Amino acid sequence: MSRRYLFTSESVTEGHPDKICDQISDTILDALLSQDPKSRVAAEAVVNTGLVLITGEISSSAQVNYVDLVRQKIAEIGYTDSNNGFAASSCAVLIALDEQSPDIAQGVDAAHEAREQASDEELDRIGAGDQGLMFGFACNETPELMPLPISLAHRISRRLATVRKTGQLPYLRPDGKTQVTVIYEDGKPVGIDTILVSTQHTATIDAIIDPAEVQAKIKDDLWEMVVQPIFADITIKPDARTRFLVNPTGKFVVGGPQGDSGLTGRKIIVDTYGGYSRHGGGAFSGKDPTKVDRSAAYACRYVAKNIVAAGLAEKCEIQLSYAIGVARPVSIMIDTFGTGRIDDDRLLELVKQHFELRPAGIIQTFNLSRLPAERGGRFYQEVAAYGHFGRTDLELPWEQTDKAALLQAAMSQALSGAAI
Repeated sequence: MSRRYLFTSESVTEGHPDKICDQISDTILDALLSQDPKSRVAAEAVVNTGLVLITGEISSSAQVNYVDLVRQKIAEIGYTDSNNGFAASSCAVLIALDEQSPDIAQGVDAAHEAREQASDEELDRIGAGDQGLMFGFACNETPELMPLPISLAHRISRRLATVRKTGQLPYLRPDGKTQVTVIYEDGKPVGIDTILVSTQHTATIDAIIDPAEVQAKIKDDLWEMVVQPIFADITIKPDARTRFLVNPTGKFVVGGPQGDSGLTGRKIIVDTYGGYSRHGGGAFSGKDPTKVDRSAAYACRYVAKNIVAAGLAEKCEIQLSYAIGVARPVSIMIDTFGTGRIDDDRLLELVKQHFELRPAGIIQTFNLSRLPAERGGRFYQEVAAYGHFGRTDLELPWEQTDKAALLQAAMSQALSGAAI
C-alpha cells in the first residue's frame, strides 16, 4: 500500500543566539589549534542582552586574546549596532575557563589498550575523550547525499545571510530561522508542502511604516530573492499548493541575544540531519577532535556517505560507541533500511576492513588537529553555522567519497560469491 507523509527540518542563520555561541566556541578552537595542535579544548559560550560568557576547560600552550576573538566574530556575524541590544564593540565579555581534568587527560594521552599493553599500535595510544554514541547518515535524495528537508532549510538560511550581507535586502538583520516540510510517497520526496521563514528585520522599510505593509514587502522580497533562487537546480520545486509562511507572529524586530539567550551546543539537530536520522546527543562546537562526540560523528558520516556513493545502499545509518580512555569503538552498527545491495552484516565487515575508527586514526585521516594553512586559521568555525554535513561550499575531509570505488569493487566480489 502506498504511504504518503510529511517530514520537516529546520535551520537557523548565523545570527541566531545559539549559533552565535557555536561560532564563538569554534573560533576559539581554531585559534588554539592554529598555535598548538595538541590543545585540549571544551569551550562553551553563553550570550544574552549585552553579555557574552566564555566557560569550559582548556589545556594549551597557545596564547590567545579571547576577548578580541569574541568581538571579531560577533562583528563578522553582523552585530555592530548597539541599538539592537547586542553589539561587538559594546557587549561585556566574561572569561571563566579551567584546565582539562587530569583524570580525563590520562585516558586520552594513554589509551586503555596501551596502558594494559594489549597493543603496541601507534593508533591505539590515544583514547577516546569521552564515552558516548554517535550516528552518521547519508541518502540519495540530493547530490550531496543529504535528506532533502534539511538541505533545503540550510540553503534558505545561507541565502538569507547572503542577501543581507550583500545589501540586496538591507532591512534584514542577522537573526533568522527557516523550516521546510517535504511531501514523501513510499519514502521518496515528491513535493514541497510548506516553507517557513522567520527573519529579523528593521521596523520600517524605506518609507513603509504600516506593519502589515512591511510584512507584505518582506514576503514578496524573500520569495523572489531567497526562495526561488535556491530551487534553481532542484527537480522538486514549490507549486501552487505550497504554503509560504513569513514571520507568522506579524513582525520580528527584536532578535538576536536581545530577544533570546543563546548557548553552545543547543542546535545539534540543525548541525546534523534535521531529525531525519538518529542522534547520539553530543554537540560538536568548541570541542577538539579527541572528543569523539565530534570526530567520530564526522567518521560516521564519512562511512555512510561512501557506502551510498558506492551504490551499496540508497540510505545508510552508522552508529559508533566509545568508552572514555579506550581507543577502539565499543560497538559498530549499520542499518541500510532494506535498501542495501548486500546484507548489512557483510557490509559491516567491509567497514571494519576499510575504515579507521579509532580516535587517533580519525584525527589522522581527516587531519583534524593541524588546520590547513590555506584556510588562514579558519576551519571549525566555518561549519559552526549551516550544518557540518553536505556542505558543497566547503572542502571538508569527511565529505569526500574517495573510498566509493574500493567499496564498489568489494561489493562486486561479495555479489559474485568471492570472499570479502
